Amino acid sequence: MPSPPAIRLRLAVVALALALAAALAAMASQAHAASERTGRLLVTLDQPHATSAAGARAAASVLALDGVRRDGAQVPQIGLVSVRPTGGLALTALARILRRQPGVRSVDVEHRYSLRFMPDDPALTAPELSSGTPAGTPLAWWVGRIGLPAAWDVTRGDDALVAVIDTGVDGGHPDLAGKVAGAIDNDGASTHGGATADEHGHGTHVSSLACAAGDNGVGVVGAGLNCRLLVIKSDLSEGSVARSLVQAADGGADAINMSFGTDGRVAPARAIVEAIDYAASKDVVLVAAAADRPVEQNGDPANLLQPTGTGPDITAGRGLTVTASDFSGARASFAGRGSQISLAAPGSFGSQIGPGGIFGAFPSNATELESGGGELLPSPGCRCRATFNGDARYAYLQGTSMAAPIVAGVAALVRHVNPDTTARDVIRVLKQSAARPAGSGWNPELGWGIVDAAAAANAVRAIDRRAPASTLSGRTRIRRARKLTLRISGQDSAPAGLRASGVDVYELYRSANRRPYRRIKRTRATKLKIAVKPGSRYRYYTIAVDKAGNREAVPPKADLSTRVDKRRSTSKSKR
Repeated sequence: MPSPPAIRLRLAVVALALALAAALAAMASQAHAASERTGRLLVTLDQPHATSAAGARAAASVLALDGVRRDGAQVPQIGLVSVRPTGGLALTALARILRRQPGVRSVDVEHRYSLRFMPDDPALTAPELSSGTPAGTPLAWWVGRIGLPAAWDVTRGDDALVAVIDTGVDGGHPDLAGKVAGAIDNDGASTHGGATADEHGHGTHVSSLACAAGDNGVGVVGAGLNCRLLVIKSDLSEGSVARSLVQAADGGADAINMSFGTDGRVAPARAIVEAIDYAASKDVVLVAAAADRPVEQNGDPANLLQPTGTGPDITAGRGLTVTASDFSGARASFAGRGSQISLAAPGSFGSQIGPGGIFGAFPSNATELESGGGELLPSPGCRCRATFNGDARYAYLQGTSMAAPIVAGVAALVRHVNPDTTARDVIRVLKQSAARPAGSGWNPELGWGIVDAAAAANAVRAIDRRAPASTLSGRTRIRRARKLTLRISGQDSAPAGLRASGVDVYELYRSANRRPYRRIKRTRATKLKIAVKPGSRYRYYTIAVDKAGNREAVPPKADLSTRVDKRRSTSKSKR
């Protein structure tokens, strides 16, 4: 989040609000089907039995069957009849019987919905009382706006790790205590405290938006919910940042957040380029804040993650450059734009009314942000500290600095939905699934759109990186035939909760008389007849290829070895 001369941590008072109450109500109505079955079947008829004689006859026919009892919701207006099996009849067996009945359109096993998971952190429900804020807007309005409750139904972010390179963190804050998996001090100023002390205030706020403790009954919650933090305190010199990037990558971070930057007038040091390349090679999702000015040159590291001109190419770049959106869903007036933008996240309320920024954790000590002064901070400083439920360790801050850690937290959260995904998979999914007007793609205001955690968590489940498996069977010896019948079986499995793409094609390989294997067939069939020659020996194996392009490895030995006997002569010699 660049600022005046070079590195700038521009944070000030800004807006915050949104009707999470309404958003949560909508999400509750969309709750996904849990695995729990009710023991009933939902039978829908071709015609409603409230208004159609044919529908009424069909309903009566269903209910007159042996082994059927009316039970559950009956909705004649839409042709719904709910039934339960009796007399020991299995649910699946009854479903088969009902599907054959005249007038029945569909039969579904009924499941019971579960409530959306909602942490008990009070900022999720406490109203935002700033003047001009729409009624029903909670303090943490952005949580519902980007679909986090639905994403938390899929994953809670256990074992996820977000590295935050910033000004340190107040390690004693109730929303951050126990969340720090590691702390490294690369500040270099002997008068400053360690990485778990934050004299500035910026790092604590940023860290809370990524990984503040959820469901602890206190304060706020971070986008990554149960994720933990690798806190790296830096003086933001290029050498310190380069070292921090390498340490974060080596420390196993799923995502690295960089809410800082330059104005782009000076080329980055080669060490920064090398450090970013190093972290990218370690399969880390790199996230940087765009400029805090409405400019198209967003400075580094933003312009290294998404170089000029590459924003519209969904496959381009080393990471994600994040601009700030406001309460209305537009780009915040102060935020960077242009072809270096990857996507957006909430970073401001975006008007002259409402709260002064995004609500988050703040250090207990007096901060440089509040005192102001110096080259980077305005005087007399921000009036950003807020008291919530009697605790003054919170603040409203606005900027692209706030948007970036929200994306970093979502990236770490989403990555742990599918253990097979790479950083590049997650980067692409976050872009593809971002919320934007229907039919539109990338645009210079919001990049690929505003991050949508729920859509991303669902989309990443369909990424298939696991190869399918196959085998074949057939006769090991042939005496008279010139054809060998082969049967292929294959499967494409996926980890629990994920979706396999399915086997697309089988490749059949054969070795004749100990010669090298060669592919003789590419087919979707599972039963084949292959010509053979008498007196020959064959070895066969198959390679399955799934619809995602994953190929089965060559097996260590043949699936089948077959010998074809020589044909005996039936002619008699002449005398």
